Amino acid sequence: MKSLKLKKILLTLPLISATLFAGTSTYAEELRLLTWGGYAPDEVIKLFKEETGIDVKVTKSNNEDMISKLRATGGSGFDLAQPSQDRVTGAQENHDIYKPMDLSKINGGLFITSMLDATKANTTFKDNVYSVPHIWGTSGLVVNTKTAGMVKDYTDLCSKDLMGKVSYRLKRPTLIGFAFAMGLDPFAAYADKEKYTELMSKVEAKLVECKPVVKTYWTGGDALLNLLRSGEVTAAMAWDTGGWKLNKENKDITFVAPKSGALGWIDTFTLPRKGKNDEAAYKWINFVMKPEIAAKITAVAGNFTASKGADEFADDVLKAQFQDSFPQAALDNVKWYPPVPAGLEEIEGKVLDRVKAAK
Repeated sequence: MKSLKLKKILLTLPLISATLFAGTSTYAEELRLLTWGGYAPDEVIKLFKEETGIDVKVTKSNNEDMISKLRATGGSGFDLAQPSQDRVTGAQENHDIYKPMDLSKINGGLFITSMLDATKANTTFKDNVYSVPHIWGTSGLVVNTKTAGMVKDYTDLCSKDLMGKVSYRLKRPTLIGFAFAMGLDPFAAYADKEKYTELMSKVEAKLVECKPVVKTYWTGGDALLNLLRSGEVTAAMAWDTGGWKLNKENKDITFVAPKSGALGWIDTFTLPRKGKNDEAAYKWINFVMKPEIAAKITAVAGNFTASKGADEFADDVLKAQFQDSFPQAALDNVKWYPPVPAGLEEIEGKVLDRVKAAK
């Protein structure tokens, strides 16, 4: 009998030990998030930990850097990444850095249906869905309407009336925007590299022609905003949020949807291939897509999310700015980025290098 009791005690010791360890441990589960600035505000991280007990470690990044980091590690080092939806399938095809989504763990009812469906379609690779949407917005024109009111499209940034008062980035959105303003359709040429190269050569010539008008090619958003604040720059190609931020300070400056169409993007939730905490990633996605939580992110990031009903919690000023910049016709004319086929960014990179080097 004593032997039987001893066996029972010995069998329960591991359970007792585990329980005690769990109760006294200071270890906290962690989600390693690779994301953009403003997408994981401190308040939201705090609320998430209160609800789940999970810490969130944030690494701020951008599309190029995300791909570079995950490519260097084979998809390890992070549990959740937020690339734009047009950068997912190409990176997966070339570098195998992501894993498919388990959609059964996503609360689809929290999402705007059309945006969820579009993102799933645009990030499907070999019959697997790799992403769901989070934050969306546009790039177009930020203009001082008092001094540069004639700027209605991207190519208007070449006007000699604006000599030394213009700024834009030497990045692919500039190539795409100028192409549309020139009456070309870069997205229709995606499937044909030869045709795309020819189209980009026309855009290259235009950008080289425009160089004398440009004060600077901006690389940081804060620096650009300061140039617009000071009046050193009166017209620029930039994101809607930058224009709306300046509009709060100076009513003459605002975001203008270009005549040829603003360029629309969606940043996603995507799982790195060697992430170690998928469960925490799914919990974070479902948490931040709650309307009241999504509105807190909008307040910091300045962009709306794919969360259904979150606009009810959004700031009235931001809603009014959005409506002023985007009457229905402008909204209907947004050019949403499709997935980028492999090889196109190399073509674009060479064009941008030549524009930068041109005298």
